[in-house]
Amino acid sequence: MTIPISLLLGSVIGVLLGLLGGGGSILAVPALVYGLGIPLHEAVPMSLMVVGIASLFGAIPKIGADLVQWRVAAVFALSGFPAAFAGSAVNRLLPEALTLAGFAIVMIAAGVRMLWSTEGTGTACRADGSTINWRRCTSRAIPSGLGVGLLTGLFGVGGGFLIIPALVLLLGIEMSVAVGTSLVIVTANSGSGLVAYLGNPGLDWWIVATFTATAVVGSLIAGRYGRKIDTGRLQRWFAYLVFAVAALVLGQVIFIR
Repeated sequence: MTIPISLLLGSVIGVLLGLLGGGGSILAVPALVYGLGIPLHEAVPMSLMVVGIASLFGAIPKIGADLVQWRVAAVFALSGFPAAFAGSAVNRLLPEALTLAGFAIVMIAAGVRMLWSTEGTGTACRADGSTINWRRCTSRAIPSGLGVGLLTGLFGVGGGFLIIPALVLLLGIEMSVAVGTSLVIVTANSGSGLVAYLGNPGLDWWIVATFTATAVVGSLIAGRYGRKIDTGRLQRWFAYLVFAVAALVLGQVIFIR
């Protein structure tokens, strides 16, 4: 029964990654903990591996279509690397119930952000071929990268739900380029966070493999054929799903643990 559930959950997360450039990763840890019964200390590195590999494959069509702003991605990745290590260290110190409660709060914040209109863009830098103000762009990208990296190591999330608005609203990058850039950043952040968890002997590699494979397939299909889907409406429905899962996590922490 575990394998069919992992196939289903992996495909859902992969599709959301491919369509939205992030967001699906925030469901990976709850899916592993509550859907597959995996302990949190194993679910976090498993989530990082699944999300990182799925994001990498999801980014391939975007890279081929020249929809990645590499310099911005590099700034996010380099600033997020040490922060991911710091987050993983904090994760080991916190009680599991407190970590899950914090994760639920992050989910609620992510859902609110998804319901928040992202029409218009900032003006810190431009990725449409015109002049790019790299000084302003970098000064805003570094703190954003630090924050996303910290959450990556602490909760095992890729951070796409924060990266997309940072790229669009703070840096002025077009949405189509922001999605591709986000997938590259999520890949790098997940890799950084995973390195901090190397040596964990308790991972169920069969579940990791099946979960990852379906997530990869889902992200590739969504990235290639999902352009006709109304992503705005999908994002709103996904936000409601995130709220429901966050309520489940908080309920488990408050009434069961």
